[in-house]
Amino acid sequence: MSFFSGIWIPLVTPFHAGRVDDSALGALVRRYADTGIAGFVALGTTGEPATLSGHEQDKVLSTVLAAADGLPVVVGVSGNDTAQVVARVEALNALPIAGVLASAPYYIKPSQAGVIGHIAAIADASRTPVVLYDIPARTGVELELPAILELAAHERIVAVKDCGGSPDKTRSLILDGRLEVLCGDDIHMFSTLCEGGSGAIAASAHLFPERFAAMARLLSEGRLVDARTIWHALVPFVRAAFAEPNPAPVKAALALQGLIRNELRPPLTAVSKGVESLLEKLVTPMQGTETSHAP
Repeated sequence: MSFFSGIWIPLVTPFHAGRVDDSALGALVRRYADTGIAGFVALGTTGEPATLSGHEQDKVLSTVLAAADGLPVVVGVSGNDTAQVVARVEALNALPIAGVLASAPYYIKPSQAGVIGHIAAIADASRTPVVLYDIPARTGVELELPAILELAAHERIVAVKDCGGSPDKTRSLILDGRLEVLCGDDIHMFSTLCEGGSGAIAASAHLFPERFAAMARLLSEGRLVDARTIWHALVPFVRAAFAEPNPAPVKAALALQGLIRNELRPPLTAVSKGVESLLEKLVTPMQGTETSHAP
């Protein structure tokens, strides 16, 4: 099994009265460390890094690394100034991280040549593996298949978090075989894993992580029917977790479990009453049932 496989949790950043809640974040990480997940992503989209100061980002990463209990931690790096992102990666080289998750530059919508140059510069600067992050819905620019295949030739680019929205591109990347393909669009993780994807970076796995991990493990063992039973039970929650912009539904669900406060940084807002009610109906019956789901 490859290093970048299984279920990875892209951690939320808990807040308390507008400040980063280091205690709640550390408790979350420790809670997940023995659930069978493969690792963590700190400061990914779900962690609201765009609203965190540099000091806050450093505190978040320090808290996650201290609490991870040996599980690998990948760090999200994003921005539209290549020089600034490269400087950030160079600073991260001094830390015991497992890799960086690098997206295309956002807002300015560069050409594919510009995207390739941006990510290649990150990979050149990094001493740890690089996971490409294809998420055009947020960056405004797609990592097109030829660009990804060109970047796959770089020795430090080893995986891709696939939120590109194209099953054909996903399949092509799996068939190419040079990059580990991690599903980043949670509702498609089962089909991606069945086609040969290596795992998922799944915000919805904040809730019931044992079930997600068991599902991925069963698929890796070829136990399709058992894995499908778990997946079908998870689908309603996965859908609800993205009923409104991420990470608002996940934070609401975690707050319902008493694990964090239901706070986000503006301009993000808490979920509507309707989605909160839906999450309560889904989460409450499943609480306290996190036992093994492998027959």
